[in-house]
Amino acid sequence: MNILNINPESLYDGALFGLSQGKVDVISGLIFISGQVDWNTDYEVVNKDIEAQAESAFENLLAVLTEGDSSVNNLLQLRVYIRGELSEHMPKIVPILTKYLGTARPAITGIGVASLASPDTLVEIEALARISS
Repeated sequence: MNILNINPESLYDGALFGLSQGKVDVISGLIFISGQVDWNTDYEVVNKDIEAQAESAFENLLAVLTEGDSSVNNLLQLRVYIRGELSEHMPKIVPILTKYLGTARPAITGIGVASLASPDTLVEIEALARISS
């Protein structure tokens, strides 16, 4: 099969929602990563503040990248969804982005939204990456 599912055991089971945490297109070498949030394996938000949720979402993103034979250095694009006005949260989010991304510098889009996966979810991060060569 030319398309593989990525579902790390450390993350919630996306089957309930009809999703995989990531999909690898073996032919193109691309990994499509579902929006990662601060949920435990019981679909519950763990942290209440935006910084801790962003850290948790990045840790989940790293888990998908690792299981998909990739890394932060292979990220091509990130979309960061923030509940509320994006500009109000940039001073809190940018240091976390730079901490996790280092020198990778993928294309990034920040989007302020009215709602996310649950009422307590403040941050969601989706990505596109390449598998390691």
